[in-house]
Amino acid sequence: MKYRALILLLMMAGPARADSDLPPARYANEQLADPRQEKAAKALMEELRCLVCQGQSIADSDAEMAGDMRALVRQRIAAGERPDEVRDWLVQRYGDWVSYRPPVEPMTWPLWAAPILLIAAGAYLLRHRFRRRD
Repeated sequence: MKYRALILLLMMAGPARADSDLPPARYANEQLADPRQEKAAKALMEELRCLVCQGQSIADSDAEMAGDMRALVRQRIAAGERPDEVRDWLVQRYGDWVSYRPPVEPMTWPLWAAPILLIAAGAYLLRHRFRRRD
């Protein structure tokens, strides 16, 4: 019985140790000195998805990987790269999923068409619902 409790505690401790003990990267939580570059970096960070959290941008996430990605974005922009170049590099490395703005191509047409179709279907249903009441 003692061993079961010990095993259970060890299994629960795994996720708590998921982040490393390393200090965060230099620009993970530190802004760039140039306000224009920081503004461009911040705008790009809002458009990039955290690969760990999946539902947050790297600007909003506290995950260690998001901090590393923030630092990478700031370093590349400070080095003179344009935000589009940084985004393209990250998409090439991690795939289209890393960007909240997927490209418009045949594979992503359903993503772009779905909101329009849902709004049209909702308008159609509402129109017929109110028409029956008259």
